[in-house]
Amino acid sequence: MLTARRRAAATAAVILSGSLLLASCGSSDSGSSDGKTLKLWHYESPDSAMGAAWNEAIMEFEAKHPGVKVKFEEKGFEQIQKTAPMVLNSSDAPDIMEYNKGDATAGLLSKQGLLTDLTPEVTKRGWDKKLSAGVKTTSQYDANGVMGSGKWYGIPNYAEFTMVFYNKDLFKKYGIAEPKTFDDLTAAMDKFVAKGVTPLADAGAEYLAQQYLYQLALSKADRSWVDKYELYKGKTDFHDAAWTYGATTFADWVKKGYISKTSSGTKAEDAGVAFIQGKNPILFSGSWWYGRFKAENKFDWGTMLWPGSSLTLGSGGNLWVVPKGAKNKDLAYDFIDITMSPKIQNLLGNKGGVPVAADSNAITDPRSKTLIADFDTLSQRDGLAFYPDWPVPGFYDTLVSETQKLITGSEKPDAYLSALQKAYDQGAPKQ
Repeated sequence: MLTARRRAAATAAVILSGSLLLASCGSSDSGSSDGKTLKLWHYESPDSAMGAAWNEAIMEFEAKHPGVKVKFEEKGFEQIQKTAPMVLNSSDAPDIMEYNKGDATAGLLSKQGLLTDLTPEVTKRGWDKKLSAGVKTTSQYDANGVMGSGKWYGIPNYAEFTMVFYNKDLFKKYGIAEPKTFDDLTAAMDKFVAKGVTPLADAGAEYLAQQYLYQLALSKADRSWVDKYELYKGKTDFHDAAWTYGATTFADWVKKGYISKTSSGTKAEDAGVAFIQGKNPILFSGSWWYGRFKAENKFDWGTMLWPGSSLTLGSGGNLWVVPKGAKNKDLAYDFIDITMSPKIQNLLGNKGGVPVAADSNAITDPRSKTLIADFDTLSQRDGLAFYPDWPVPGFYDTLVSETQKLITGSEKPDAYLSALQKAYDQGAPKQ
C-alpha cells in the first residue's frame, strides 16, 4: 500500500529514484543484454542515509565488477508507485528497483507475476539470517499477495519505525520537564497549550495525522490485534476498545489544542519544517526524518519511543525487488548483497539510518547509537506494527479524508470508525 513512504512528501522536493540502462547475466527468461550496464531505480534523496549508503554501494559494485556500469535516471516515488505495473510488464523494466512494501504494492506485483522469486538467493546468500522476524514479514508474500509467509519477493537493507521527536530547548525555555511517561507527555502538552504553543506538529493532508491516531490505538492493542488488522488473521472491528480509544483521544487532543485545527490541510513537509523551525516542540513520525533533523535542527533535541506502548508503527524498509523481466538478475543479486554487507550497513547506521545488519561497535555517532538501540528494543519485543494504510487498496486516501474530518470536527469518532469499517470490509479478502 501507499505506506509511510507517502512520507516521501517529507522530502518531496528532493526524492530521487534511479533508472538505468542495461545489465548483464540474468537467468534464462531474462532476455538479451550487453552485460555492461546495471539498470537500477531507487527514490532516495542523495543526502538521506539510504541515498548515501547506496551511492557507496554503487561504487563498491563497480569496483567488484570491472567494465560494468550502474546508470540511473531521476524518478519520484509517486512516479514509480503509479507506473510500476505498466513498466514492469514492458521491455523497459529495470534490473533492480526499490519498491514499496505491503500487500497492495509489492504483494500485488508478486501476485501479478511481475517480480522474481528471490527465495533461492535468500537461502544461498544468507540474507534471511540477517533479518529479524518483524522485518522479514514484508519480504515474503503468499499466492494471494498477502505478506508474512510464502516466497521471498523483496529484501530490505534498512528498517524504519516511529518515535517522538522533541525540542529540548523549547522544553527548557518554558520550564517544562522532558517527558518519560505517557502522563508526562500529556502534562507537558497541557503546559505548552497554556503558554500559547501548539505542542504537536501535524499533517492532516498526508500521513502524520492518521499515524498519531493509529499509535494511540496501538497503545491499547496487542500482536493478535495487529495480525487481525494487517494480516487478516481474524475479523477487525473498528468499534473495539483500541480503535475507539484512538479516535476519541485524537479528537479530544484537537479540542484541547494539542493539534491545530488548521493542520487538516497541512502536508508532511510542512509539519517537518515547522518542527525544524521550532514552531512545535513535538513531532511524532518516523526514522526517515532522523538524518534530516540531524542535519537541519539548530537546537538541542531528543527522541523516545512512544511511552506506554509496546507497539509502534514500523517495519522493514522498502524492498529491493528484481522484476521478472530483468535482463541482468545475477548482477542485481550481487548489488543487493553489497547493500547487506557490513561496510554499507555500518555507513547507513552512522548516517542516521536504521541498518538491519550493522556491527553496533562500528556505529560511532551518539544519536545514531540511540536510534539503533531503540530499534533493537522494538525488535526484541516484536513491537513493529506496520502502518495503518496497508491492509486494503485505497485505504490511505480513506484514512486521510476521514482523519481530516476528525480534525475539523465535521465528523464524530463513531462515524469516523464506521467509515473506516466500510472501506476496510470492501477491500479486505473475504474470510
